[in-house]
Amino acid sequence: MSSVISAGRARADRSRSPHARRRHHSFGFWVATLAFLVNMGFSAVPTPLYVLYQRRDHFSTIMVTVIYAAYAIGVIASLFFGGHVSDWVGRKRVLVPALLVSAVSGLIFLFEPSLPGLLVARIVCGVSVGLTTATATAYLGELHLGTTAGMKGSPQWAQTVATAANLGGIGVGPLVAGLLAQYAPQPLRLPYIVFVTALLILAALIALSPETTDMPDPAPRYRPQRVAVPRHARRMFFAATAVAAFAVYGVFNSLAPSFLAGTLHEDSHALAGAVAFGAFASGAVAQISLSRATLQRTLSTGPLLLIPGLALLTAGMWLPDLTMFVVGGVLSGAGGGLAFRGALTAAGATARPESRAEVLAGFFLGAYVGLSVPVVGLGVASRYVSPRVVMLVFVVLVAAAVLLCTRLVAAEHTRRTAEAGVSRG
Repeated sequence: MSSVISAGRARADRSRSPHARRRHHSFGFWVATLAFLVNMGFSAVPTPLYVLYQRRDHFSTIMVTVIYAAYAIGVIASLFFGGHVSDWVGRKRVLVPALLVSAVSGLIFLFEPSLPGLLVARIVCGVSVGLTTATATAYLGELHLGTTAGMKGSPQWAQTVATAANLGGIGVGPLVAGLLAQYAPQPLRLPYIVFVTALLILAALIALSPETTDMPDPAPRYRPQRVAVPRHARRMFFAATAVAAFAVYGVFNSLAPSFLAGTLHEDSHALAGAVAFGAFASGAVAQISLSRATLQRTLSTGPLLLIPGLALLTAGMWLPDLTMFVVGGVLSGAGGGLAFRGALTAAGATARPESRAEVLAGFFLGAYVGLSVPVVGLGVASRYVSPRVVMLVFVVLVAAAVLLCTRLVAAEHTRRTAEAGVSRG
């Protein structure tokens, strides 16, 4: 019955006049953008609250990384088992449940705030994010095509909006949560109430948006995620995934508040949220600023900001100097944002339209594995070695990995462009 309803709605959308259809797709585009941003924001709400949980339940920094790892496990499992199914069942039929799953996670935070509850809530939140990332990215690209049907429009705009909503959302979540925790009552409840309310409203609005994917008839047999990349594009895809994996955002999403409190002796929840916001927001701003730049320029600019930013971030911990730490975070975020956008663009270029979500799910799957494992390693190592030393080693390894992988992606892009030019000639 639901497939019949979806097909009926798709036919009704196609029967609209071109102007009405563009307006409907424009509505869906901005609703989906906001839903993507808010859901990613909710995923980072606990970032400035970890210090409060630590004080209440007396657990260590290692436990913070375990909680983050639980979130990453939820994301990875969700991407593997469900991140690609919107190619078969439609974008809305995955995105709406994903938002509702996030709301369930918020309710667990509210009604079971113990350590086991935190772990379960983070896993559930990770499931939602895994369903959302590839689906929303593909959905925004298709909605944008609907808004520009018969008109000139840049396909890169939807990609820029998607990556900016992704990173910008992860920055907005800690900022809102930190401000509420610092200046409003019930710091471990109010942030979740605000975001759960927003998620429920946005789920209803997504349900009113147009569907962009026709369900295949007959429906394909379910299978878990596979990295469906053409053989000739695999070197580009895997190098691009590695760039994203080393974009260092996991540090700001988990351990930055602990570094602020333990190394820099800054206990303000608002400051912890603002530092995370600065890193992620600068990434979103950098992506928008260079939205018209070539892939080569994006990939070359990313490390020029990321590596000095990491150096300042580490120096801010060693001196210690809060200003240097914050500036380093902003530069690292901007460089990481550009590296991530370049990697996503390169990986997306390997996808056929009918398997777009599948390829993007494979990309995010690799990226989240890379984002989570180093963070857990940082947390464990900081138990036995000074956080300053651990961060220094981490920065050196990340800088080397980013330089190597961005060069591989740029070289592969140049080679493929040259081959395309020869074939056209």
